[in-house]
Amino acid sequence: MTPTKNNQNNILPPLKETIHKHNLLAKKSLGQHFLLDPKINEQIIDLAGDLENKNIIEVGPGPGGLTRAILSSNAETVTGVEIDNRAVILLQELKKYYPQRFKIVERNALEFDLSTLCQAPRQIISNLPYNVGTALLLNWLKQANHWERFTLMFQQEVAYRICAAPNTEFYGRLSVISQWIASCTILKQIPPGAFFPPPKVYSSVIQIIPYKKQPSLALFKAMETITAAAFGQRRKMLRSSLKSINGKTLLAKASIDETRRAETLSINEFDLLARLYLDKQHS
Repeated sequence: MTPTKNNQNNILPPLKETIHKHNLLAKKSLGQHFLLDPKINEQIIDLAGDLENKNIIEVGPGPGGLTRAILSSNAETVTGVEIDNRAVILLQELKKYYPQRFKIVERNALEFDLSTLCQAPRQIISNLPYNVGTALLLNWLKQANHWERFTLMFQQEVAYRICAAPNTEFYGRLSVISQWIASCTILKQIPPGAFFPPPKVYSSVIQIIPYKKQPSLALFKAMETITAAAFGQRRKMLRSSLKSINGKTLLAKASIDETRRAETLSINEFDLLARLYLDKQHS
């Protein structure tokens, strides 16, 4: 990776030295697993594509391993959103090397609209905390028209769920909503040993590129209702799992066999059911 907007006046101290200085140990309660290998962090940024003129938000930067790699790219600006005050103090030192391009926001990323932090074109690049990664993604998908791309790291199983096809083990509500909103691709697997402390599972880097045409918020909520009901009892036939929302009528209008199960429906079939459900609510 060749830095094009590197504002360093001095060489950054080694990451491990900085972590040791601040005694920054990962907290299980925050789902933290620090990715310290600079080569892997650089590979993730390479996978994110050309970042020139892009404003990047990173959620949960922790000690700043991935942050350093983003800042070494040609990204226009980088904003780190961090809830852990210990990490914020450490990141303030990194900011001294990039005073014009790096901003730190000490807030809970689940509780506010991240798109307010910078101008378009915006992207999110993050090694997401394991315990809130799915909730964060669903929040961002609701406002996908604000985002150009997401390059995100999840536990491998969550990555599989996001990208799964119908009639496969991991296909579910998260698969449907994610792929309804965006093109989702697994780019890279990362072994537990690359992290500190090492998690018990592999992790995966995913690229999520929102489609140009996005559903209204009302239609998104309808899709949430349909998929929650359908996959809430995924082993049951749709006539049973959708009973609480008058699914029999919806299925008949959509020409979908009521004896099928949720895992067999395509994204387009779920889209049709959500639109029919929304029309029914407005009628």
